[in-house]
Amino acid sequence: LVHKSEIGWSRARDPQRDLTVGQEVEVTVLKVQPSRNRLGLSMKSGKGMALMKKDMGGAAHAIALARVVMESRLPVRLHLLIPTVENSVDSNAIRPSDIIKSRKGLTVEVDNTDAEGRLILGDALTKAGESDPELIIDYATLTGAARVALGPDLPPMFANDDDLAKDLEEGAKQESDPIWRMPLWSDYNSMHKSTIADMVNSGGSPFAGCITAALFLQRFVPSEIPWAHFDTFGWMPSAKPGRPKGGEAYGLRAAFAMLEQRFTAK
Repeated sequence: LVHKSEIGWSRARDPQRDLTVGQEVEVTVLKVQPSRNRLGLSMKSGKGMALMKKDMGGAAHAIALARVVMESRLPVRLHLLIPTVENSVDSNAIRPSDIIKSRKGLTVEVDNTDAEGRLILGDALTKAGESDPELIIDYATLTGAARVALGPDLPPMFANDDDLAKDLEEGAKQESDPIWRMPLWSDYNSMHKSTIADMVNSGGSPFAGCITAALFLQRFVPSEIPWAHFDTFGWMPSAKPGRPKGGEAYGLRAAFAMLEQRFTAK
C-alpha cells in the first residue's frame, strides 16, 4: 500500500513529495537534489559544469532503494523524502553572509554558496526525524572532498550508531558493494563556528571537507535515531567491465541488504 501526499515547507515555493509505504516498521530514506546544482547561470567554468547533471545521483539512489524495498515487499513503513530547489540566479538567490533559519530553528550563516545542498538536506533530515523512525538513511552527491579522500569508486559512509554501521558494512561485503566508514570527528565541529549565527554552512578550511559536511548534517538528526549518510559520487567517469560509463549505484545494494537482514524477520 503506497500513500502519497504533498507537503509544503516554509521556504519552499513548490510543495515537496512525501511517499509513505506500508504501516509497520518505519525507515526514512532521503536525498538532497538541488536542481542541477548550478550556482546560477554558468558561474563555474564550462568544464566545471559539464557533469553537474550527475548531482542528482543521490536522488536516484534514494528512489532506487525505495523501489527495491517496495518491490521486495519488506515489512517496513517507508518515507522517501527528496528535497529539491531551483538553484539559479534571481533576487531570492542566497548570498555570502546571509543568515538562514532552518526548520529545526538553528541559524546558519552562508559563508559558501557552493555548500548549498546541505542546507535543504538539513531541513529534510529534521523533517525525517519528526516521524520518529527506527533509522534514517540519506544519499547525497555532497562534496568533492569525498572523492579526494577515497576516489570515485569508494563512497564514504558516516553513521552515528555502531550497530547500523556494522550492519551496513556486512551488507557491503555480502553484495560486493564496497563502502568505507568515515569518522564523525566531533573536534571538527569548531570549523563551523560563526560569530553571528549558530554555525556556518561550510567548514571554511581545505581540510576534512566530507567530514565537516557530515558533521553539519548531524546537527539536524535527533541523537537517539540511528542515521547513516552516504556522500556518493553516483557516476562512472569511464567504462569498466560490467560497469558502463554514466550513472552508477554506490552503497545501494549494501543498504538494501542491511534493511532486508534487519526487517525481513519482523
